[in-house]
Amino acid sequence: MKKELRIKNKIEFDNFVKNTKYLKNSFFVIHYSKKKQEKTRFGIAVGKSIGNAVKRNKLKRRTKEIIKETINLFQKDLDYIIIIRKRCVELNYNEMKENLIKLIK
Repeated sequence: MKKELRIKNKIEFDNFVKNTKYLKNSFFVIHYSKKKQEKTRFGIAVGKSIGNAVKRNKLKRRTKEIIKETINLFQKDLDYIIIIRKRCVELNYNEMKENLIKLIK
């Protein structure tokens, strides 16, 4: 995912999560709000309780790839933060993609 499409600033990330609407299922929580910049941006968060850095990074990579493949399903006027929940570790790539798409729609 390109740098300009990411939300990385901790203060912005925290404010975004506290002050926005969200959707959730047992695998993901998606926070969304009107975008502040020209392009739609994404943030991905994985808690330390999920596992070691290898597992967390694998989940982030998979989520970034799913976003890249399904970018047209996201609304163009919103920014998103996707929080990956612990049960997501049990899923393979296709199941992750399926659950994230269901939540987006």
